[in-house]
Amino acid sequence: MAAVLSRRTVLRGMGTAVSLPLLEAMLPARGAAAATAAHPVRIGFLYVPNGKHMPDWTPATEGSGYEMPWILEPLAAHRDRFSVISGLAHMKANANGDGGGDHARALTTFLTGMQAKKTFGADIRAGVSVDQLAAGHLGRQTRFPSLEIGADAGGQSGNCDSGYSCAYSANIAWKSETQPIPKETNPRLVFERLFADGRPGETEAQRAERRVAHKSILDFVAADARRLEDRLGGADRRKLDEYLTAVREIERRIENAGKGQDAAALAAQRPEGVPADYEAHLRLLADVLVLAWRTDTTRVSTFVFANEGSNRSYAFMDVPEGHHDLSHHGNDAAKQEKIRRINRFHVTQLAYFLDALAAVREGDGTLLDHSMIVYGSGIGDGNRHNHDDLPILLAGGGGGSLQPGRHIRVAAKTPMTNLYLALLDRLGVHAERLGDSTGRLEEV
Repeated sequence: MAAVLSRRTVLRGMGTAVSLPLLEAMLPARGAAAATAAHPVRIGFLYVPNGKHMPDWTPATEGSGYEMPWILEPLAAHRDRFSVISGLAHMKANANGDGGGDHARALTTFLTGMQAKKTFGADIRAGVSVDQLAAGHLGRQTRFPSLEIGADAGGQSGNCDSGYSCAYSANIAWKSETQPIPKETNPRLVFERLFADGRPGETEAQRAERRVAHKSILDFVAADARRLEDRLGGADRRKLDEYLTAVREIERRIENAGKGQDAAALAAQRPEGVPADYEAHLRLLADVLVLAWRTDTTRVSTFVFANEGSNRSYAFMDVPEGHHDLSHHGNDAAKQEKIRRINRFHVTQLAYFLDALAAVREGDGTLLDHSMIVYGSGIGDGNRHNHDDLPILLAGGGGGSLQPGRHIRVAAKTPMTNLYLALLDRLGVHAERLGDSTGRLEEV
């Protein structure tokens, strides 16, 4: 009998290390239980700013037979793979005596459940975020404990929101109560981080050579790939070919990201590898994240579509006004129509991500079946700046531990952190408390 291929097998060549997806040759021949255990559960937290237009987000009825609201319609193909959860709250994002600054508090509190210290100095303080609790336990089994990505970089100092540091508006992940983790916005840098082998003195030289010669990372590992194929069965060879084709396609898109930029983009000195088109930027980041999960390079990720309080224009979809400005619509029907279109655009990008996860087969299921994705905002209605009844969606199967396909309404002002404790349990990470938690959300 052929030896089982290690789950940590990589293709190597000239400073490049291409991790592999889970192949049948990596599964121990110990029956169905062992094969199921080989598929780890991943967890991701996707954030959008400025709340939602709640009348077009919230289903009218509870349970599985609800009518899909307009904003959620792009997810129709996945309605059995996600649940909408109404009633969750982040009360520590309220002022609680600290005055203005709802946007800064919304993002900082979203994964920590803690009140951000009001300061724009160096003495920032919040709490450890749920993703980092998970990374502290699961990260020992993967190359990277966690991956933090987003479309907006944002400052790490200065006053960005009514006396709150820019660090609060730009960071969702907190390693400790005083240490936020900046996100990477450049798909090229995320991609190269995933595929560099980390040996000193080689990685930068390899990168430079590849860019000058217009070579693919796959050119450097081709010989190793051929040797591996000789050891694989037909199904695994097909799976390997599909995976390497996907890697090359993403690499091509990254290479083309900086081409054809207009004068404004060039004047802004957009980093090489960052598309000028916002949708293309989000989708490249999503695809690189899928690669990271597909290869078990990490099991914990955060993805911020835009920093909290973002006033990005959506002129490409005939909404030239700023997102934040429109969120303060004052019940103006024309502004509400535009904000709901922005909301639907973001959900369309979520649908793209779920499509990509669902397309990757893992055993008898898919990568989406073996994931848990929390999508939402730390603000409910952007016009009200409220932090209760948040727009929250939970997608994926959690390795069979979730019951998706429903609209779940919990008691008003149930702490969002109660959901997080329930999800941590499904990862095998037990925490007694997180932020302002009061228990575990059993309904999911």
